[in-house]
Amino acid sequence: MDEFDRKILSVIQDDASLSIAQVSEKVGLSTTPCWRRLQKLEREGYIDGRVTLLNQSRIGLELTVFVMIRTSQHNTAWLEKFNNVVSLFPEIVEVNRLAGEYDYLLKVITKSNSSYDAFYKKFINLIELNDVTSCFSMEQIKRSTRLPLDAVDGGR
Repeated sequence: MDEFDRKILSVIQDDASLSIAQVSEKVGLSTTPCWRRLQKLEREGYIDGRVTLLNQSRIGLELTVFVMIRTSQHNTAWLEKFNNVVSLFPEIVEVNRLAGEYDYLLKVITKSNSSYDAFYKKFINLIELNDVTSCFSMEQIKRSTRLPLDAVDGGR
């Protein structure tokens, strides 16, 4: 990956809806080479997908909950079951396996406390957990889907 590739990735991180002509203008390449580079970046797996970010509050999903989980089950069968269970819930928008005090961190987005409670009751009935701690977000101070490309070797 060279500087032009990083520029292309940076531009489309900000706005994936830009036309190839707009991207090429912003990165300083003509359209065809820019398009080829973009196709190569997609083919090589640098780009996972292109999405539209929705306004969570505007569509009525007011509550974000971070759920910290501890389990005593550290085996393949439990992990497969856990993966299957979390995939059943669209409210779970992110799952991270952790090192440290907790084993997993889930990000859950839903309408309200009562809808979270309904989710929680269904969730804990499907998987054995030792400890679950829910932290309710009061305010989102920063939100970004932008990766820090400057931190990559050879970055700006």
